[in-house]
Amino acid sequence: MTKTALASNVARLSVLLTRERESLPAAYLKDAGLRRAYIEYFLPANLYKIHIPLEELSLHPGGLFKRDKLRILDIGSGPGTATLGALDFFSLRKKRPVLEFTAVDPVAENLKDAEALFKERSHEGCTLTSLKSGIEKIETIIKGQFDIILLSNLLNEVAYGDAERIPKRIAVLKSLLTKFLAPDGSCIIIEPALRETSREMLMVRDGLLDEGLYIYSPCLMGDKCPALENSRDWCHEDIPWEPPEIIKEVDRLTGLRKDSLKFSYMVFRKDRISLTDVFGENSYRVVSEPLISKGKIDYYVCGAGGRRMATRLDKDKTASNNEFERLRRGYLVEFKGVLDDGKRLRVGKECAVILK
Repeated sequence: MTKTALASNVARLSVLLTRERESLPAAYLKDAGLRRAYIEYFLPANLYKIHIPLEELSLHPGGLFKRDKLRILDIGSGPGTATLGALDFFSLRKKRPVLEFTAVDPVAENLKDAEALFKERSHEGCTLTSLKSGIEKIETIIKGQFDIILLSNLLNEVAYGDAERIPKRIAVLKSLLTKFLAPDGSCIIIEPALRETSREMLMVRDGLLDEGLYIYSPCLMGDKCPALENSRDWCHEDIPWEPPEIIKEVDRLTGLRKDSLKFSYMVFRKDRISLTDVFGENSYRVVSEPLISKGKIDYYVCGAGGRRMATRLDKDKTASNNEFERLRRGYLVEFKGVLDDGKRLRVGKECAVILK
């Protein structure tokens, strides 16, 4: 495929994934051009996204990744994006467990691509089993339980356009996790950073908590999500990323820009441990970019007490709170000595700001 043809297919797929989602075919990656566009342009960026929740899971007090073997189920695997990302993540660790992957996807061509890409990147002790199925029939073909269950860019496609899609997604996930997630296992869900898909994932989050599951990350509180209180709010990551040259060239040809990784994610578990147990009750997740105005810097942060504004006046800048201005969306931060008036956290001269 020429670069011009690749750029054309990338532009077509980008539109289908964003502005024209209603027109997106159920098995859109059966289209050879769209599939090649996804592998060449979208996969390299999407591959790295799984590193963020996996890195946070590596901090779990139970030492989840110190086991000799991990069974990983990738539902709606596509060409193996999340599987390859997990493979890459564990390849960078000193102690590499044996990894037994199972990839499930309804498109046979996706599974063939996943197998080929896995073979290129796999290291000793890793295996991949491919199974052709949609999520609705997966319970008839999967056996046993898994240490990690991955759903990457799949949740928003379940019951898409159905007025009852949120309760249906909650029911599907509850059934899958009850049957296939090991007692000490983790389910990682990654979704596009679009407001609609992110907010719907947050609704599913709240529903799963009602069903007895627990949120490990990114949240630092286990109550109802405060972002859902305002229809303009949603949570997502935006991580700087240096794309390979082929992606830069496609961007030049299409006018797109993929210089950062934008996505939303959730990690669910059956135990009550969360990142709050790792970082402490005074820790917060930054959920906005810096809001700079005359004489002060504000951020929205989320943690104990919900989603609130944190403010530091320029005149209150000191060596102990100097890190405040370095905060960015997604960062974890601890405030020691912060002034809490219930609605706003005020970072005064004596407050210590500690990046996690």
